[in-house]
Amino acid sequence: MSNTPHELQEEFPQHAERIAALKLSDSHFARLADAYHKINRAVHRAETNVEPVEELAEVEMRKTRASLKDQIYSYLKD
Repeated sequence: MSNTPHELQEEFPQHAERIAALKLSDSHFARLADAYHKINRAVHRAETNVEPVEELAEVEMRKTRASLKDQIYSYLKD
């Protein structure tokens, strides 16, 4: 397990400017980005035992994060 936060700008560095612009201009994208940020922080806290959770809960959080990341990427690739 990686304890490195998976921030959107680090995950998609080539799209950093587009991410910032979409957060301001597209409310749906902004909600996706906000949800990603929140779940990403929760996963990071769980991985580093700042806020430990059961293994299954952590797995579900990672799945949610991956789903949000996929949705965000679908915006970015167009």
